[in-house]
Amino acid sequence: MTYEAYGLPEFATITPEGSVAQIREAIAQHRSLIANITSQKAAPTVENTLAPFERGALALQRPITIAWTFIESVGGPKWEAVETEITPLLATHDDDIYLDRQLFGRFQALGTHDLDSQTMWCVAEHLKQFRAHGAQLEADDQARLRALNGRMAELASSIGQIIVKAGQDGALRLSEEETAGLSEAERAGLAANAATNPQRAAGAPYLLNLTLPSQQLISSSFANPDTRQRIFEASVSRCDGHDAATDPRELIVELVRLRAEQAGLLGFENYAEFVASQSTAGSSEAVDSLLDSMVAPTQKNVEHEAQQLKPSYADSAGAAGTFAPSDWLYAQEALRASRFAIDNSELSNYLELWHVVEDGVFYAANRLYGLQFAARPDLAGYAEDVRVWEVREEDGTVLGVFLGDYYAREGKRGGAWMHEISLRAGQGNEYAIVFNNLNVTKPAPGEPTLLTWDQVNTCFHEFGHALHALLTDVEWPSAAGTNVPRDFVEFPSQVNEVWAAHPEVLSNYALHWQTGEPMPQRLREGLSASDGFAEGFSTSEILQAVLLDQAWHRFGTGDSVPEADEVEAFEQQALQRAGVLSEWIPPRYRTGYFNHIFSSGYAAGYYSYLWSEALDADTVDWFQTKGSQAGDGGLNRAAGLKMRSCILSRGNSRNPLIGFEELRGRSVDTGALLRRRRLS
Repeated sequence: MTYEAYGLPEFATITPEGSVAQIREAIAQHRSLIANITSQKAAPTVENTLAPFERGALALQRPITIAWTFIESVGGPKWEAVETEITPLLATHDDDIYLDRQLFGRFQALGTHDLDSQTMWCVAEHLKQFRAHGAQLEADDQARLRALNGRMAELASSIGQIIVKAGQDGALRLSEEETAGLSEAERAGLAANAATNPQRAAGAPYLLNLTLPSQQLISSSFANPDTRQRIFEASVSRCDGHDAATDPRELIVELVRLRAEQAGLLGFENYAEFVASQSTAGSSEAVDSLLDSMVAPTQKNVEHEAQQLKPSYADSAGAAGTFAPSDWLYAQEALRASRFAIDNSELSNYLELWHVVEDGVFYAANRLYGLQFAARPDLAGYAEDVRVWEVREEDGTVLGVFLGDYYAREGKRGGAWMHEISLRAGQGNEYAIVFNNLNVTKPAPGEPTLLTWDQVNTCFHEFGHALHALLTDVEWPSAAGTNVPRDFVEFPSQVNEVWAAHPEVLSNYALHWQTGEPMPQRLREGLSASDGFAEGFSTSEILQAVLLDQAWHRFGTGDSVPEADEVEAFEQQALQRAGVLSEWIPPRYRTGYFNHIFSSGYAAGYYSYLWSEALDADTVDWFQTKGSQAGDGGLNRAAGLKMRSCILSRGNSRNPLIGFEELRGRSVDTGALLRRRRLS
């Protein structure tokens, strides 16, 4: 099949200028379509209101999603300029749609009709969006909301660009001596990064890019404590105001104030209440109940781990002076290695990227869901490193294409994510076009891309999102794939992580990159035995970030929001009040570089990772018990089909929790999450 047949853009023909022109034209056409819907004299029906509304949204979204692919995955000044130009256009157009009283009225009337269940749910979800945008408000309040929405969109865009710049400017130039302790593959990757970015490297032989989280995972390999401290300080201080060009704090506090005002106009006490009301949680009280149950046992685990690490660190070759937060990962990995006979450098030799993707991620998807993947080197992505695969059902039916963009590059957004240009739906597109993005350091030419175990888990996680998109089988495009509440969307992706360490899957992909020999049994046993090791650290850093997010979004209209120079003090106070402040472990993201909540879609919703993990942990228990056949841990077609029919295929065509309850036979048991994280 060709680009045209899939609906895949010919990326080489796309320019920043052309993208803006296409988006402007798409907005104009969509505005005309909405006018046609609202000007009709006939009573609202599915055929004259819902169907054209859904089709029109598809046509509008295509050039937008293509542009965002370049903005996030390619970046650079020209695409940043595109983001700056289209952000207010899209915010204004979004308001034009959802504040349209005539359109709102037609959907209200449609909601009284006797419709099939999918269509009724779709209409109800659209009405929910109208109300969340303020369609029910008086004209003066709507006008204020328009002003707020436009400014908030601009702020989120600017904050995101500053965070990207801070990560780039914070890259560390390293000498030969400073790389002591790194594996040959790690050192080669940093050398290749310096060679690719000579201006930023400024003659240094090695260049280390900052990833989004506070703790840089690679610091666990550096033998020199001074280097570890330097990396740690560069990471946690990247947006603290030491450089005006990388200081988003003024914008952040303005955004917090505007979100509080927006929530008040919509009738909510604060922005966190507003977000929870739109999600499966339903209320901040429900969110708090889960978080509160985790605080005390997490702190206990952190203290226990610290008491283990400090003497272990004192005896290690990398110790110098007092144990510090910058030494935590180094000491943690040293203890893991000694306790479970796992050497990360040795382990990575069995975790080559393309083996992980094609013989691990794809293999598990085939065993569970019957999916088949065929590489399409004739189809080009938007960068030379992007690979394309066609995805088919077991019977040969084409589902769409999957594009893997696994390498970091200058200008690319940090972290890992999934996105799509199109999703399959009965009333929409025939084929899905789905992407996974990671930020793995690209090795020198001819060298293998060797992953850490965390990166392997990320590959499986992001492909869980891709499965949610590829396997959708719904009528209406707005209900397809990952268009589910924010606190449900991470559930399928987190479930998919379980297959990374499954014995059968691991055997299929964990082969030495040079010899092809399977991973030794002692390493496999060490991986299994170390499951749950360091849960205190991992739970603390995410729980702190979740509670920090909630703290920033519990301000009501008129409350005193901290000034820019008070951000760090507020952060400390908020974590202390919540009972999670740690002298050893920083929050996964500090305020200044918390991209998820100030530039992406997770504002007041970062709790979603833990909320979804409760569903995930309970579902993994199901796979390993009721879904298991002959001790296979649930890696079988019957269990996969159940997961597919209850969850993955349904999208948002009904309340997503119904699917979970169909699968599990009951509502969620949060005890599974507490047991997994060693909190019970």
